[in-house]
Amino acid sequence: MIDTVDARGPWEHRRVAANGARFHLVEAGSGPMVLFLHGFPEFWYAWRHQLPVVADAGFRAVAMDLRGYGGSDKTPRGYDPATLSADIAGVIRSLGESDAVVVGHGWGGYVGWATAALRGDQVRALVPVAAPHPLHLINLLRGGRGQLGPVRHLLSMQVPVLPERRIMSDDAAYVERLLRSRSAPDSEFPDPDTASRYRDAMRLWPAPHCALEYHRWLFRSRLRSDGRAFAARMRTPISQAVLQIHGGVDPTIHRGCDDSSRDHVAGPYRLEILDQVGHFPHEESADEFSKILVEWLGEQT
Repeated sequence: MIDTVDARGPWEHRRVAANGARFHLVEAGSGPMVLFLHGFPEFWYAWRHQLPVVADAGFRAVAMDLRGYGGSDKTPRGYDPATLSADIAGVIRSLGESDAVVVGHGWGGYVGWATAALRGDQVRALVPVAAPHPLHLINLLRGGRGQLGPVRHLLSMQVPVLPERRIMSDDAAYVERLLRSRSAPDSEFPDPDTASRYRDAMRLWPAPHCALEYHRWLFRSRLRSDGRAFAARMRTPISQAVLQIHGGVDPTIHRGCDDSSRDHVAGPYRLEILDQVGHFPHEESADEFSKILVEWLGEQT
C-alpha cells in the first residue's frame, strides 16, 4: 500500500512539516505555485493528470495529502476548518512560498474556501471543484435548499465505529462503490487500477476515521461556538479571483446551487459546467478540465 501513496510519475515526492504535523506531497515544475487539495475518498493521486500539464505551463504544481489521508500524519484531532486552513498555509510557507493558487475538490474545496477566508494572504486565487461555498453545506443541515441525498450521506457518518467498519470491509469496496455512484452514468472512471489505488490508500488505518472526522465536525459544530464563529467568518465574501468548476450531472450538487457561491466572492468570479460529467471533473474529463484550468491560470499571472 505504501507503493500506492508513493506512486511514480513525472513528479517528486516530499514530506514537509507544517502546523505541528508532517504532510506528504508531490511536486513538479517551477514558477508560481498551484496547490491541489483532494477530496473524499481520494488522496493526492487524484491530480495525477493535472500535475504534469500545469507544470509544463510554467507553474510549480504541488498536490498534497490532507491531514489524515495517504502519507500525511493521521492525528487524533485537527479536522476543523481553522486547523485545516493552518495546515494549508503552513505547507505553502514550508515550501518557501508566500502564497499559492489553491485548487480543491470536494472536501478539499471546502478546505480551500476556508483557507481563502481564514488565511487569505496565502491564497492568491481559488479553484473549487464540485465544492460549493461552505455556507451551502451549513444551509443544507439547517433544512435549506438542496438534495436529500447529500444530507443523508453526511448524517450516516455521524454514528461511531460503524461508518469506519463499512469503509474498511471487503478491502474498502465502499470506496469504489462511492466513486462509481458519483461519477456520470457512462463514465469510465474509475478504471480498475485507479479504484484499487484509492481502496488501498483508504485502508491505511486510521485514514477512514480521520476522513470521517471532516464530516463529523461540520455536523457536530453547528451549535458550538467554534461552528458559529466559522459560519460567521464565511459570510464575508472573499476577495480572491475564483474559478468554480462543476460536473453537469454531479448527483451531489442540486441544480440551481452550482452557482450559489457567486454571492460569496467579491473578486472576479467564473463558473464552468462540464456537460455529462459527474462529481469528479478532474478525473472524468481530465483533458477538458486541465485546458480550462491552465487557460485561467494564465490570466491570473
